[in-house]
Amino acid sequence: MTPPAPSPGDRDPAARAAAQLRTAVTEYRDGGDMSVLQRRLAGLVASFSADSLAAAAEPWRTVPEVAGPIYEKVVAEQPGNARALVALANAYWLAGRGPDKVNEIASRAIAADPANRGGWHLWALSESDQRERTIRWRQVVSRFPDDDLARANLADNAASLASAERDREALEIAIGEYRTLRARATDAAQRDALDKALLTLEGWQP
Repeated sequence: MTPPAPSPGDRDPAARAAAQLRTAVTEYRDGGDMSVLQRRLAGLVASFSADSLAAAAEPWRTVPEVAGPIYEKVVAEQPGNARALVALANAYWLAGRGPDKVNEIASRAIAADPANRGGWHLWALSESDQRERTIRWRQVVSRFPDDDLARANLADNAASLASAERDREALEIAIGEYRTLRARATDAAQRDALDKALLTLEGWQP
């Protein structure tokens, strides 16, 4: 008797890795046992290539207890993989691993691919000092002028700095960036929120 032909998923390591990871995450969510998840992830990491693991982990990039161990293996084997470095830095950020570690990995991602916005965002987020973080967001906006998320972060950080230190330059930066965001806004609720922020900021006297 001829055995049945293997399905495409049986032949494709990435598909097998994805299926096993999906099962591991489902069991973890149902049972909540972290030690079981860690054992399953360790087995996956030992059984599949970095490419297969990276593809399998895509749906779980925002689940740090899953993404962290997977992308640690990927970046260990592919230290120049900027996308994987960003995913690992994000997993560490979500897990509260500390700004220094996130900054280190984000900096490696930027060095590997200066066009990767995710690396720049995490690099800016990981700066603990308010003034230095504002400077970093300004650098990100300068590099990616169409990045409204970065611009909003710059505006928010500059506004906080202006409030905390009565810094007129920071206030002017915040107002300018909020005005740019207001000019680009297409959603009525967003425009209203920006109008209120501008009204407040324009009434300050640092």
